[in-house]
Amino acid sequence: MITVPGEQYIELEIGGMTCASCAARVEKKLNRMDGVTATVNYATEKARVSLEEGSALETADLIATVEKTGYTAAVPAPPVPEPADGTDGAAAADDGLTALRQRLLTALVLSVPVILMAMVPALQFTNWQWLSLTLAAPVVGYAAWPFHRAAWTNLRHGAATMDTLISMGTLAAFGWSLWALFFGTAGMPGMRHPFELTLTRGEGGGSIYLEAAAGVTTFILAGRYFEARAKRKAGAALRALMELGAKDVAVLRDGREVRVPTAELAVGDRFVVRPGEKIATDGRVTEGSSAVDAALLTGESVPVEVGPGDTVTGATVNAGGRLVVEATRVGADTQLARMARMVEEAQNGKAAAQRLADRISAVFVPVVIALAVGTLGYWLGTGAGATAAFTAAVAVLIIACPCALGLATPTALMVGTGRGAQLGILLKGPEVLESTRAVDTVVLDKTGTVTTGVMTLTGVHLADGEDRATALRLAGALEHASEHPIARAVATAAQEAASGALPAPRNFENVPGLGVRGEVDGHTVLVGRERLLADAGLTLPEPLAAAKRRAEEAGATAVAVAWDGAARAVLVIADAVKETSAEAVRRLRALGLTPVLLTGDNRAVAEAVAAEVGIDEVIAEVLPQDKVAVVERLRAEGRTVAMVGDGVNDAAALATADLGLAMGTGTDAAIEAGDLTLVRGDLRAAADAIRLARATLGTIRTNLFWAFGYNVAALPLAAAGLLNPMIAGAAMAFSSVFVVGNSLRLRRFRATAE
Repeated sequence: MITVPGEQYIELEIGGMTCASCAARVEKKLNRMDGVTATVNYATEKARVSLEEGSALETADLIATVEKTGYTAAVPAPPVPEPADGTDGAAAADDGLTALRQRLLTALVLSVPVILMAMVPALQFTNWQWLSLTLAAPVVGYAAWPFHRAAWTNLRHGAATMDTLISMGTLAAFGWSLWALFFGTAGMPGMRHPFELTLTRGEGGGSIYLEAAAGVTTFILAGRYFEARAKRKAGAALRALMELGAKDVAVLRDGREVRVPTAELAVGDRFVVRPGEKIATDGRVTEGSSAVDAALLTGESVPVEVGPGDTVTGATVNAGGRLVVEATRVGADTQLARMARMVEEAQNGKAAAQRLADRISAVFVPVVIALAVGTLGYWLGTGAGATAAFTAAVAVLIIACPCALGLATPTALMVGTGRGAQLGILLKGPEVLESTRAVDTVVLDKTGTVTTGVMTLTGVHLADGEDRATALRLAGALEHASEHPIARAVATAAQEAASGALPAPRNFENVPGLGVRGEVDGHTVLVGRERLLADAGLTLPEPLAAAKRRAEEAGATAVAVAWDGAARAVLVIADAVKETSAEAVRRLRALGLTPVLLTGDNRAVAEAVAAEVGIDEVIAEVLPQDKVAVVERLRAEGRTVAMVGDGVNDAAALATADLGLAMGTGTDAAIEAGDLTLVRGDLRAAADAIRLARATLGTIRTNLFWAFGYNVAALPLAAAGLLNPMIAGAAMAFSSVFVVGNSLRLRRFRATAE
């Protein structure tokens, strides 16, 4: 049983599925069990089963139900560590693909001569038909054996799948040929077999179909092989995500470093990370300082400076000094594991369009078999001849295989969500895709989303004749001794300006509610409110007073600085707008979205930020609990609303919005409530996320249109006797390959923020 916040479920690996109908059958059987809600995905070959609370069912009961349906089921094995000798750990899991490749090569080598002899009259030597039989028999028997085995298994369970169509079609063609060779006239020496690649109705001139039986098998095996390879590629992003983590770690035990596998880490363990090493798990730095490169995980190109007390994320790389980290999250609780889980859950889900496709595929096969029988009867009844009737019936069976229908959504989802994970964009489920198409309004939380969420020095105003560096040096040295957020903003800016350590103040004194005073480099310095200066008998010159008023009208905090008996500077501190926010707003507008700024700050602050980034609509002075009401009001106006936020107070609004985008740099509550998680703290990722979601949805729709349209257009041609069975097989295989190839184009998606 896998437990995630608010849900428990069982995951099973399903074996033996060969098409969407198989997945639909397994899903239907599981959902008939009391208290079971199951989703089976053909592309990932997994079932996700949720049990009602109090259900007495166990995993063994679920497995037994799947096996009674004719398939295999097992609990997924835990990840196997990479072999120490450096061999490919995936080789063991490649048996199915290897066997499929062997069957394909066998079919290809043997069927090419059969097809050539049937197509080229010049190659039809005396008794050529018997060589064709000799070559085609292993193709229909050995190479096509998986189709026959699956068809027989399903028949024993009273079901029919795509394999039923393939098996019936190839065996019918082969059986007809055997009858014609041994009991008809086709086995006579000198027999000729005309073949035309045209849309013409068969007139009975050709009496054997060995090339159709062999060719169809080869084409379909080729389609299955490329599908299997494509599915492995489509899941590569998720596998790469899981492989980002460190394999072992140096844990501190009794003052000594002990190298252990990362899986043995426990919360509270302290471990050492040397320069160039990956951080083993999420934790908090206790010793040392360094720059951490999170590019592999979040896409951030600039390393982040960390020191004691700062949090770090597993799988990021220590680019600088030695760090000692205390583990705060391990195993399935880490950010990396949560990312992978979200990606896999999204891949296992189904969009509304795919649920429709599943329902259609479940009844499609019986309908096609009935259509094939009807076609055979119709042409026999009209006197067209047994050969023409048989040709049309076999073509119907083969052309109808809607493998592309089953692959349309899963492959696009796998590639799209995998590519998103590589770019730091996590989709929680396929239903999210439907929302991105209709969104027309995006509500942006201000603090931490549009702005940095950290107090920053944004302006320095000086009296005539004063030097900026001196003002920052004196004020920063004094503020460095204070723990107040505004003091830290001044000290940080002063350190960056000085490119080094600040002088230590003497006679430091904190005046509660007013500011600080002390001596720096022999100067008596005061930093704080205007009243602090007034108490010392000092007043701000009019230019500085005017600058202070303008800053406060804009919602910023103004700090007065005086030394040696005169007020000489005003420092402006505010929550700075992120450098990329204005560009992000432009990109959101380009997607047809109307941006709205939502904040609990006063209107002056909100309008100043909105003006800087190019937002016209501002909703300010909103209490945290009222953010939901704002989203509901916008929706009541007929808008489809996306919400971007990062705080606990945004979680309810994110869940209420039609589309919730949570900044991954924010709180767990916000991330859990969002539909999309943006791992990077860059607002431009919001535009990229919507672009990727829309591109994935567009790919799914293109795939479904092709799959549905292909069958709708091809079935009448086959029933009319206008398609040779071999051409039908080639077209059917190409349909599946087209769908997979179209989905793989999403791997080329590029984030504009890259």
